[in-house]
Amino acid sequence: MATKHEQILDHIETLAVGEKISVRRIAKDLQVSEGTAYRAIKEAETNRLVSTIERVGTIRIERKKKENIERLTYAEIVNIVDGQVLGGRAGLHKSLNKFVIGAMQLEDMMRYTEAGNLLIVGNRYKAHEYALRAGAAVLVTGGFEASDGVKKLADEFELPIISTSYDTFTVATMINRAIYDQLIKKEILLIEDILIPLEETDHLNLKEPIRRYHELNEETTHGGFPVVDQSNRLVGIITSRDVIGHPPTELIEKVMTKDPITVSMQTSVAAAGHRMIWEGIDLLPVADDSGKLKGVISRQDVLKAIQTAQRQPQQGETIDDIIKSQLHQQTSDKLLLEFRVTPQMTNAYGSISHGAYTMILTEAASAILKTKNRKDSVLENLTIYFLKPVQLDVLVYVKPTILDISRKSAKVEVEVSLENEIVGKAMLTFQLLDR
Repeated sequence: MATKHEQILDHIETLAVGEKISVRRIAKDLQVSEGTAYRAIKEAETNRLVSTIERVGTIRIERKKKENIERLTYAEIVNIVDGQVLGGRAGLHKSLNKFVIGAMQLEDMMRYTEAGNLLIVGNRYKAHEYALRAGAAVLVTGGFEASDGVKKLADEFELPIISTSYDTFTVATMINRAIYDQLIKKEILLIEDILIPLEETDHLNLKEPIRRYHELNEETTHGGFPVVDQSNRLVGIITSRDVIGHPPTELIEKVMTKDPITVSMQTSVAAAGHRMIWEGIDLLPVADDSGKLKGVISRQDVLKAIQTAQRQPQQGETIDDIIKSQLHQQTSDKLLLEFRVTPQMTNAYGSISHGAYTMILTEAASAILKTKNRKDSVLENLTIYFLKPVQLDVLVYVKPTILDISRKSAKVEVEVSLENEIVGKAMLTFQLLDR
Protein backbone atom coordinates (compact mmCIF):
# COMPACT_ATOMS: atom_id res chain seq x y z
CA MET A 1 0.00 0.00 0.00
CA ALA A 2 1.31 3.47 -0.95
CA THR A 3 2.33 5.89 1.83
CA LYS A 4 0.60 9.26 2.23
CA HIS A 5 3.69 10.92 0.75
CA GLU A 6 3.46 8.73 -2.37
CA GLN A 7 -0.30 9.31 -2.63
CA ILE A 8 0.27 13.06 -2.69
CA LEU A 9 2.94 12.77 -5.42
CA ASP A 10 0.61 10.54 -7.50
CA HIS A 11 -2.20 13.06 -6.99
CA ILE A 12 0.02 15.97 -8.14
CA GLU A 13 0.93 14.05 -11.32
CA THR A 14 -2.79 13.68 -12.17
CA LEU A 15 -3.43 17.44 -11.89
CA ALA A 16 -3.79 19.45 -15.08
CA VAL A 17 -0.74 21.42 -16.21
CA GLY A 18 -1.18 25.02 -15.03
CA GLU A 19 -3.38 24.15 -12.03
CA LYS A 20 -2.57 25.95 -8.78
CA ILE A 21 -1.50 23.81 -5.81
CA SER A 22 -1.56 24.76 -2.12
CA VAL A 23 -0.44 22.94 1.03
CA ARG A 24 -3.78 23.60 2.72
CA ARG A 25 -5.84 22.29 -0.21
CA ILE A 26 -3.72 19.14 -0.62
CA ALA A 27 -3.94 18.47 3.13
CA LYS A 28 -7.72 18.89 3.07
CA ASP A 29 -8.41 16.90 -0.12
CA LEU A 30 -6.17 13.94 0.83
CA GLN A 31 -6.77 14.16 4.60
CA VAL A 32 -3.09 14.46 5.52
CA SER A 33 -1.20 16.87 7.75
CA GLU A 34 0.03 20.14 6.27
CA GLY A 35 3.61 19.09 7.10
CA THR A 36 3.24 15.91 5.00
CA ALA A 37 1.68 17.91 2.16
CA TYR A 38 4.49 20.50 2.29
CA ARG A 39 7.24 17.84 2.12
CA ALA A 40 5.56 16.10 -0.85
CA ILE A 41 5.16 19.40 -2.74
CA LYS A 42 8.86 20.16 -2.17
CA GLU A 43 9.79 16.76 -3.63
CA ALA A 44 7.48 17.43 -6.61
CA GLU A 45 9.40 20.68 -7.15
CA THR A 46 12.71 18.76 -7.10
CA ASN A 47 11.21 16.30 -9.64
CA ARG A 48 10.27 19.27 -11.90
CA LEU A 49 6.53 18.62 -11.58
CA VAL A 50 5.67 21.98 -9.99
CA SER A 51 7.13 25.47 -9.82
CA THR A 52 6.74 27.96 -6.94
CA ILE A 53 6.51 31.66 -7.73
CA GLU A 54 6.58 34.42 -5.14
CA ARG A 55 3.25 36.27 -4.81
CA VAL A 56 1.63 33.73 -7.17
CA GLY A 57 2.02 30.37 -5.44
CA THR A 58 2.80 26.85 -6.66
CA ILE A 59 1.57 25.64 -10.04
CA ARG A 60 1.69 22.31 -11.86
CA ILE A 61 4.11 22.45 -14.78
CA GLU A 62 4.91 20.02 -17.57
CA ARG A 63 7.86 17.77 -16.69
CA LYS A 64 10.71 18.85 -18.94
CA LYS A 65 12.80 16.22 -20.64
CA LYS A 66 16.41 16.77 -21.65
CA GLU A 67 16.45 18.32 -25.11
CA ASN A 68 19.07 19.67 -27.50
CA ILE A 69 17.78 23.18 -26.79
CA GLU A 70 17.01 24.01 -23.18
CA ARG A 71 13.76 25.95 -22.73
CA LEU A 72 12.50 27.98 -19.81
CA THR A 73 8.89 28.28 -18.67
CA TYR A 74 7.33 31.68 -18.04
CA ALA A 75 7.12 30.66 -14.36
CA GLU A 76 10.91 30.29 -14.29
CA ILE A 77 11.29 33.71 -15.96
CA VAL A 78 9.24 35.27 -13.12
CA ASN A 79 11.65 33.80 -10.56
CA ILE A 80 14.79 34.75 -12.53
CA VAL A 81 13.85 38.45 -12.83
CA ASP A 82 12.10 38.76 -9.41
CA GLY A 83 9.00 39.64 -11.39
CA GLN A 84 5.38 40.33 -10.59
CA VAL A 85 2.64 38.69 -12.65
CA LEU A 86 0.19 41.35 -13.86
CA GLY A 87 -2.05 39.02 -15.87
CA GLY A 88 -2.29 35.71 -17.74
CA ARG A 89 -1.35 33.55 -14.75
CA ALA A 90 -3.00 30.52 -16.36
CA GLY A 91 -0.18 30.45 -18.93
CA LEU A 92 2.76 30.47 -16.53
CA HIS A 93 3.44 26.76 -17.12
CA LYS A 94 4.06 27.30 -20.85
CA SER A 95 7.59 27.26 -22.31
CA LEU A 96 9.06 30.06 -24.37
CA ASN A 97 11.15 29.31 -27.45
CA LYS A 98 12.74 32.73 -28.00
CA PHE A 99 12.91 36.15 -26.39
CA VAL A 100 12.78 39.41 -28.35
CA ILE A 101 14.22 42.76 -27.18
CA GLY A 102 11.75 45.55 -27.97
CA ALA A 103 14.24 48.28 -28.88
CA MET A 104 12.93 49.22 -32.33
CA GLN A 105 9.92 50.72 -34.10
CA LEU A 106 6.61 48.97 -33.36
CA GLU A 107 6.16 47.55 -36.87
CA ASP A 108 9.72 46.18 -36.94
CA MET A 109 9.31 44.76 -33.44
CA MET A 110 6.19 42.82 -34.46
CA ARG A 111 8.00 41.31 -37.47
CA TYR A 112 10.25 39.45 -35.01
CA THR A 113 7.56 38.59 -32.44
CA GLU A 114 5.78 35.26 -32.87
CA ALA A 115 3.71 32.78 -30.86
CA GLY A 116 5.69 31.23 -28.00
CA ASN A 117 8.07 34.21 -27.75
CA LEU A 118 8.71 36.56 -24.82
CA LEU A 119 8.80 40.26 -25.72
CA ILE A 120 11.05 42.25 -23.37
CA VAL A 121 10.04 45.90 -23.53
CA GLY A 122 9.43 49.00 -21.38
CA ASN A 123 6.23 51.04 -21.07
CA ARG A 124 5.19 50.76 -24.74
CA TYR A 125 1.54 49.86 -24.26
CA LYS A 126 0.72 49.23 -27.95
CA ALA A 127 3.62 46.77 -28.12
CA HIS A 128 2.18 44.89 -25.12
CA GLU A 129 -1.15 44.47 -26.87
CA TYR A 130 0.28 43.54 -30.28
CA ALA A 131 2.60 40.93 -28.75
CA LEU A 132 -0.25 39.22 -26.87
CA ARG A 133 -2.37 39.16 -30.05
CA ALA A 134 0.60 37.54 -31.86
CA GLY A 135 0.68 34.78 -29.20
CA ALA A 136 3.71 36.05 -27.26
CA ALA A 137 4.03 36.79 -23.55
CA VAL A 138 5.37 40.16 -22.36
CA LEU A 139 8.03 41.12 -19.82
CA VAL A 140 7.71 44.80 -18.89
CA THR A 141 11.03 46.23 -17.66
CA GLY A 142 11.82 49.29 -15.53
CA GLY A 143 9.06 48.55 -13.00
CA PHE A 144 6.35 49.85 -15.33
CA GLU A 145 2.73 48.65 -15.24
CA ALA A 146 0.43 47.45 -18.03
CA SER A 147 -2.98 48.86 -18.90
CA ASP A 148 -6.16 47.20 -17.60
CA GLY A 149 -7.10 46.30 -21.18
CA VAL A 150 -3.79 44.50 -21.72
CA LYS A 151 -4.16 42.62 -18.41
CA LYS A 152 -7.63 41.41 -19.49
CA LEU A 153 -6.21 40.37 -22.86
CA ALA A 154 -3.42 38.41 -21.11
CA ASP A 155 -6.01 36.55 -19.00
CA GLU A 156 -8.12 35.82 -22.09
CA PHE A 157 -5.19 34.45 -24.15
CA GLU A 158 -3.57 32.75 -21.11
CA LEU A 159 -0.28 34.49 -21.87
CA PRO A 160 1.59 35.99 -18.91
CA ILE A 161 2.41 39.68 -18.69
CA ILE A 162 5.19 40.14 -16.14
CA SER A 163 6.67 43.30 -14.62
CA THR A 164 10.23 43.61 -13.30
CA SER A 165 12.16 46.52 -11.80
CA TYR A 166 15.30 45.64 -13.78
CA ASP A 167 16.19 47.39 -17.05
CA THR A 168 16.03 45.61 -20.41
CA PHE A 169 19.79 44.94 -20.71
CA THR A 170 20.02 43.47 -17.19
CA VAL A 171 16.97 41.25 -17.79
CA ALA A 172 18.37 39.89 -21.08
CA THR A 173 21.69 39.15 -19.33
CA MET A 174 19.91 37.35 -16.45
CA ILE A 175 17.82 35.18 -18.81
CA ASN A 176 20.86 34.35 -20.96
CA ARG A 177 22.74 33.29 -17.83
CA ALA A 178 19.83 31.10 -16.70
CA ILE A 179 19.71 29.34 -20.08
CA TYR A 180 23.50 28.90 -20.00
CA ASP A 181 23.33 27.41 -16.49
CA GLN A 182 20.63 25.00 -17.64
CA LEU A 183 22.80 23.88 -20.56
CA ILE A 184 25.54 22.99 -18.06
CA LYS A 185 23.01 21.19 -15.82
CA LYS A 186 21.65 19.31 -18.84
CA GLU A 187 25.12 17.93 -19.57
CA ILE A 188 25.48 16.53 -16.05
CA LEU A 189 24.51 12.88 -16.24
CA LEU A 190 22.12 11.81 -13.50
CA ILE A 191 21.18 8.31 -12.34
CA GLU A 192 17.77 8.70 -14.01
CA ASP A 193 19.61 8.88 -17.37
CA ILE A 194 21.25 5.42 -17.05
CA LEU A 195 18.89 3.62 -14.65
CA ILE A 196 17.96 0.00 -15.32
CA PRO A 197 14.22 0.40 -14.50
CA LEU A 198 12.39 -1.73 -11.95
CA GLU A 199 10.58 -3.79 -14.58
CA GLU A 200 13.97 -4.88 -15.98
CA THR A 201 15.61 -5.29 -12.56
CA ASP A 202 15.97 -8.79 -11.10
CA HIS A 203 15.23 -8.61 -7.38
CA LEU A 204 14.27 -10.92 -4.54
CA ASN A 205 11.81 -10.83 -1.66
CA LEU A 206 13.15 -11.12 1.88
CA LYS A 207 10.72 -14.01 2.61
CA GLU A 208 12.00 -16.14 -0.29
CA PRO A 209 14.46 -19.02 0.36
CA ILE A 210 18.13 -18.90 -0.66
CA ARG A 211 17.22 -21.47 -3.32
CA ARG A 212 15.55 -18.62 -5.23
CA TYR A 213 18.83 -16.69 -5.22
CA HIS A 214 20.63 -19.65 -6.83
CA GLU A 215 17.88 -19.95 -9.50
CA LEU A 216 18.08 -16.25 -10.36
CA ASN A 217 21.88 -16.36 -10.35
CA GLU A 218 21.80 -19.24 -12.85
CA GLU A 219 19.23 -17.50 -15.07
CA THR A 220 20.98 -14.12 -15.21
CA THR A 221 24.63 -14.88 -14.24
CA HIS A 222 24.42 -11.79 -11.97
CA GLY A 223 26.16 -12.12 -8.61
CA GLY A 224 24.03 -9.72 -6.55
CA PHE A 225 20.38 -8.70 -6.26
CA PRO A 226 18.44 -6.08 -4.30
CA VAL A 227 16.02 -7.45 -1.70
CA VAL A 228 12.56 -5.90 -1.10
CA ASP A 229 9.69 -6.42 1.34
CA GLN A 230 6.00 -6.90 0.50
CA SER A 231 5.59 -3.14 -0.16
CA ASN A 232 8.52 -3.13 -2.60
CA ARG A 233 10.71 -1.20 -0.16
CA LEU A 234 14.42 -1.86 -0.38
CA VAL A 235 15.55 -3.71 2.76
CA GLY A 236 18.85 -5.29 1.73
CA ILE A 237 21.13 -6.70 -0.93
CA ILE A 238 22.30 -10.28 -1.37
CA THR A 239 25.46 -11.55 -3.10
CA SER A 240 27.24 -14.89 -3.49
CA ARG A 241 29.34 -14.11 -0.38
CA ASP A 242 26.18 -13.88 1.74
CA VAL A 243 24.83 -17.32 0.77
CA ILE A 244 28.03 -19.39 1.08
CA GLY A 245 27.60 -22.16 3.68
CA HIS A 246 23.85 -21.63 4.15
CA PRO A 247 21.20 -24.25 3.26
CA PRO A 248 18.92 -23.49 0.27
CA THR A 249 15.83 -23.52 2.51
CA GLU A 250 17.03 -20.68 4.76
CA LEU A 251 15.25 -17.37 4.23
CA ILE A 252 17.00 -14.54 2.38
CA GLU A 253 16.27 -12.09 5.23
CA LYS A 254 18.55 -14.13 7.51
CA VAL A 255 21.66 -13.78 5.34
CA MET A 256 21.21 -10.57 3.29
CA THR A 257 23.23 -7.41 3.95
CA LYS A 258 20.82 -4.95 5.57
CA ASP A 259 20.69 -1.17 4.99
CA PRO A 260 22.61 -1.24 1.69
CA ILE A 261 24.19 1.84 0.15
CA THR A 262 21.67 3.47 -2.21
CA VAL A 263 21.41 6.47 -4.51
CA SER A 264 18.45 8.53 -5.74
CA MET A 265 17.33 9.35 -9.28
CA GLN A 266 18.85 12.85 -8.94
CA THR A 267 22.30 11.66 -7.84
CA SER A 268 24.98 12.46 -10.43
CA VAL A 269 26.55 9.52 -12.25
CA ALA A 270 30.02 10.82 -11.31
CA ALA A 271 29.17 10.80 -7.58
CA ALA A 272 27.65 7.32 -7.80
CA GLY A 273 30.65 6.02 -9.77
CA HIS A 274 33.11 7.42 -7.24
CA ARG A 275 31.20 5.75 -4.41
CA MET A 276 31.02 2.40 -6.21
CA ILE A 277 34.77 2.45 -6.85
CA TRP A 278 35.55 3.61 -3.29
CA GLU A 279 33.33 0.93 -1.71
CA GLY A 280 34.19 -1.81 -4.24
CA ILE A 281 30.52 -2.21 -5.26
CA ASP A 282 29.43 -3.63 -8.63
CA LEU A 283 25.68 -3.09 -8.23
CA LEU A 284 23.96 -0.12 -6.59
CA PRO A 285 20.20 -0.01 -5.85
CA VAL A 286 18.26 3.17 -6.66
CA ALA A 287 15.46 4.13 -4.26
CA ASP A 288 13.05 7.05 -3.88
CA ASP A 289 12.59 9.17 -0.74
CA SER A 290 10.19 6.65 0.77
CA GLY A 291 12.68 3.80 0.29
CA LYS A 292 10.91 2.08 -2.61
CA LEU A 293 13.15 0.34 -5.14
CA LYS A 294 13.18 2.17 -8.51
CA GLY A 295 15.86 0.08 -10.24
CA VAL A 296 19.61 -0.51 -10.18
CA ILE A 297 22.80 0.77 -11.78
CA SER A 298 25.82 -1.38 -12.52
CA ARG A 299 29.46 -0.34 -12.26
CA GLN A 300 29.90 -1.18 -15.95
CA ASP A 301 27.01 1.13 -16.97
CA VAL A 302 28.38 3.97 -14.81
CA LEU A 303 31.89 3.76 -16.30
CA LYS A 304 30.48 3.51 -19.84
CA ALA A 305 28.29 6.60 -19.25
CA ILE A 306 31.22 8.62 -17.87
CA GLN A 307 33.44 7.64 -20.80
CA THR A 308 30.69 8.51 -23.32
CA ALA A 309 30.04 11.88 -21.64
CA GLN A 310 33.75 12.77 -21.88
CA ARG A 311 33.58 12.37 -25.67
CA GLN A 312 30.47 14.55 -26.11
CA PRO A 313 30.78 18.18 -27.26
CA GLN A 314 29.91 20.62 -24.49
CA GLN A 315 27.36 23.40 -24.90
CA GLY A 316 28.12 25.23 -21.65
CA GLU A 317 31.44 26.02 -20.00
CA THR A 318 32.02 25.67 -16.27
CA ILE A 319 34.82 27.47 -14.41
CA ASP A 320 36.79 24.21 -14.50
CA ASP A 321 36.44 24.09 -18.30
CA ILE A 322 37.73 27.67 -18.62
CA ILE A 323 40.75 26.90 -16.41
CA LYS A 324 41.55 23.64 -18.22
CA SER A 325 41.45 25.44 -21.59
CA GLN A 326 44.40 27.61 -20.45
CA LEU A 327 46.65 24.58 -19.92
CA HIS A 328 48.89 23.76 -22.92
CA GLN A 329 51.69 21.27 -23.57
CA GLN A 330 54.97 23.14 -23.83
CA THR A 331 57.16 20.44 -25.40
CA SER A 332 56.36 17.42 -27.56
CA ASP A 333 59.04 15.03 -26.28
CA LYS A 334 58.25 15.21 -22.55
CA LEU A 335 55.19 16.30 -20.63
CA LEU A 336 55.72 19.88 -19.49
CA LEU A 337 52.58 22.00 -19.36
CA GLU A 338 52.22 25.77 -19.21
CA PHE A 339 49.46 28.24 -18.44
CA ARG A 340 49.07 31.96 -18.03
CA VAL A 341 47.21 33.19 -14.93
CA THR A 342 44.04 34.90 -16.20
CA PRO A 343 41.65 37.15 -14.19
CA GLN A 344 39.16 34.25 -13.82
CA MET A 345 41.82 32.23 -11.94
CA THR A 346 42.61 34.84 -9.29
CA ASN A 347 41.35 35.63 -5.79
CA ALA A 348 40.62 39.06 -4.30
CA TYR A 349 44.36 39.73 -3.86
CA GLY A 350 45.32 39.11 -7.49
CA SER A 351 47.02 35.75 -6.79
CA ILE A 352 45.96 32.42 -8.26
CA SER A 353 43.03 31.04 -6.23
CA HIS A 354 43.26 27.73 -4.39
CA GLY A 355 40.41 26.35 -6.53
CA ALA A 356 42.14 27.18 -9.82
CA TYR A 357 45.47 25.90 -8.50
CA THR A 358 43.91 22.57 -7.45
CA MET A 359 42.25 22.23 -10.85
CA ILE A 360 45.57 22.78 -12.66
CA LEU A 361 47.35 20.20 -10.47
CA THR A 362 44.63 17.59 -11.00
CA GLU A 363 44.49 18.14 -14.75
CA ALA A 364 48.30 17.93 -15.09
CA ALA A 365 48.39 14.65 -13.13
CA SER A 366 45.53 13.22 -15.22
CA ALA A 367 47.37 14.24 -18.40
CA ILE A 368 50.47 12.20 -17.54
CA LEU A 369 48.35 9.17 -16.62
CA LYS A 370 46.79 9.37 -20.10
CA THR A 371 50.28 8.96 -21.60
CA LYS A 372 50.32 5.51 -19.92
CA ASN A 373 46.90 4.68 -21.47
CA ARG A 374 45.17 5.16 -18.12
CA LYS A 375 42.50 7.53 -19.36
CA ASP A 376 39.91 6.92 -16.65
CA SER A 377 40.88 7.74 -13.08
CA VAL A 378 39.34 9.10 -9.88
CA LEU A 379 41.25 11.46 -7.60
CA GLU A 380 41.50 9.91 -4.14
CA ASN A 381 43.82 12.26 -2.29
CA LEU A 382 45.56 15.59 -2.94
CA THR A 383 48.30 17.04 -0.72
CA ILE A 384 49.76 20.46 -1.51
CA TYR A 385 52.95 20.72 0.52
CA PHE A 386 54.66 23.81 -0.91
CA LEU A 387 52.94 26.92 -2.21
CA LYS A 388 54.02 30.50 -2.98
CA PRO A 389 51.70 33.23 -4.31
CA VAL A 390 51.41 33.25 -8.12
CA GLN A 391 50.40 36.61 -9.60
CA LEU A 392 48.07 37.62 -12.44
CA ASP A 393 49.37 37.45 -16.05
CA VAL A 394 52.52 35.42 -15.30
CA LEU A 395 53.47 32.31 -17.30
CA VAL A 396 53.68 29.20 -15.12
CA TYR A 397 55.16 25.77 -15.94
CA VAL A 398 53.72 22.52 -14.56
CA LYS A 399 55.72 19.29 -14.55
CA PRO A 400 53.91 16.07 -13.50
CA THR A 401 55.91 12.91 -12.65
CA ILE A 402 54.53 9.42 -12.01
CA LEU A 403 56.13 8.10 -8.81
CA ASP A 404 54.27 4.78 -8.69
CA ILE A 405 51.63 3.08 -10.82
CA SER A 406 49.88 -0.29 -10.46
CA ARG A 407 46.81 -1.90 -11.95
CA LYS A 408 44.47 -0.13 -9.52
CA SER A 409 46.23 3.03 -8.31
CA ALA A 410 48.82 5.67 -9.13
CA LYS A 411 50.85 8.32 -7.28
CA VAL A 412 51.81 11.47 -9.16
CA GLU A 413 54.00 14.37 -8.03
CA VAL A 414 53.38 17.73 -9.67
CA GLU A 415 55.95 20.55 -9.60
CA VAL A 416 54.92 24.13 -10.43
CA SER A 417 57.61 26.66 -11.37
CA LEU A 418 57.85 30.30 -12.35
CA GLU A 419 60.99 31.81 -13.96
CA ASN A 420 63.09 28.80 -12.88
CA GLU A 421 61.85 29.09 -9.28
CA ILE A 422 59.70 26.34 -7.77
CA VAL A 423 56.50 27.93 -6.41
CA GLY A 424 54.47 24.82 -5.63
CA LYS A 425 54.54 21.06 -5.19
CA ALA A 426 51.78 18.50 -4.68
CA MET A 427 51.24 14.77 -4.34
CA LEU A 428 48.12 13.21 -5.90
CA THR A 429 46.82 9.67 -5.49
CA PHE A 430 44.39 8.23 -8.04
CA GLN A 431 42.26 5.12 -8.26
CA LEU A 432 42.48 3.74 -11.79
CA LEU A 433 39.29 2.47 -13.40
CA ASP A 434 38.92 -0.74 -15.38
CA ARG A 435 39.32 -0.14 -19.05
